[in-house]
Amino acid sequence: MTDTTESGVFDLVRQGQFYDAAAAPETSPRQRLMLLANGQRFAAVVYALAELNVADQLAAGPRPVTEIAAAVGADESALYRLLRCAALLGVFVEVDDHVFGLTPLAEGLRTDVPDGVRDAVLLDGSRFFWSSFASILHSARTGGPAFDAEFGMTFWDYLTEHPESGGVFDAAMTAISRRLGDMYLDRVDFGRFGTVADIGGGRGYFLAEAARRHPGLRGVLFDRPQVVEVAGALLAERGVADRVRVVGGDFFADPLPTGCDAYVMKTVLHDWPDERALQILRRVRTAIGDTGARLLVLEQVVEPGNAWDPAKFLDVDMLVVMGGRERNAGEWARLFGQAGFELVDPPSTGGWAVLECRPR
Repeated sequence: MTDTTESGVFDLVRQGQFYDAAAAPETSPRQRLMLLANGQRFAAVVYALAELNVADQLAAGPRPVTEIAAAVGADESALYRLLRCAALLGVFVEVDDHVFGLTPLAEGLRTDVPDGVRDAVLLDGSRFFWSSFASILHSARTGGPAFDAEFGMTFWDYLTEHPESGGVFDAAMTAISRRLGDMYLDRVDFGRFGTVADIGGGRGYFLAEAARRHPGLRGVLFDRPQVVEVAGALLAERGVADRVRVVGGDFFADPLPTGCDAYVMKTVLHDWPDERALQILRRVRTAIGDTGARLLVLEQVVEPGNAWDPAKFLDVDMLVVMGGRERNAGEWARLFGQAGFELVDPPSTGGWAVLECRPR
């Protein structure tokens, strides 16, 4: 799901204090606890400013709130109050009376930066995503996703029935895929493969970049039909449309591509509980057959104990919204083993890892 590693809000939580520690007063444990309990307010403020696209208005430099409000269609007084609150967290800064500028955190909300997180912020703050947390006790008591209890359907069925919300989700996943995909391509030599299938590959950014880097590589993009139907434009723009075959389908029900040298799944399996993730893996294992093709999974591997690891935040999203989970090294090894795979090397923990598997 969403990428929390770049969030200033989680730095705030980690430190137990305001973003600007030098300017903030000393806080007692009770005050810090209340600060954490108010986290939803901070998230809502950042979401509103992202939705209004305030950061783009400040790309050329600081501007008065009067000008910003006119440009984004907001109430001037209300916008000032939101910006003032956001500045408390280091997201935007008031450089003069009612004049605001960007900070390194606010830069991430711009639409014209390659590593921006605006689309992920819009997903996290959207009503359909966030409202399920109002029913978090359902998850605590039953172990099932609160989203299902709140909306009367699964998250995935909701996206199918509400294309606008599906578009918000797909945009966030594309933005995350862009950042993580580059990391993935830097860590793995995809030039050793002739054909790579990206299962749940979204709009095709990863395969397009892999094919661009490796002129001899061919790819198969597999995802929901409503997702891959827009992949053609991106593949053509990157000049690789003739080397990437697009297949729309459901990886629980439709045949997966066969005859590939490697099967890639990026942040797919954490969306699902073990029994469903195992179904996906077994279907990939069936598609591989006796060819010896590799499975490459990009996921987080949770640090044990009290070690700092943003995956422990993301795991709550998985519990409450999708019904999936983040997994530690032992849980990944067991899941792969049950599906007929074995890890080539022990994975790193505490961040995004490449889990390369071979069929047993």
